[in-house]
Amino acid sequence: MNEGRPPEEPERKTRPLLERIGMAAIALVMAALFGLVAAAAWVSGELFLATMGAIGCFMTLWVGAITLVRG
Repeated sequence: MNEGRPPEEPERKTRPLLERIGMAAIALVMAALFGLVAAAAWVSGELFLATMGAIGCFMTLWVGAITLVRG
């Protein structure tokens, strides 16, 4: 039994490069959609929605980049 010790983490496998590129491409498309929402909301004067769309765009780009680099 594992008394008093933290459980061991299973070995983490890296994703294949093609899968990482595909997931980053999907994130790029989703970020573009968030960016379009932000731009449309900004033009129509909905500043809160524009801010939320821009935050969604940047967060999606960030996660896509992490997925591509980290594997």
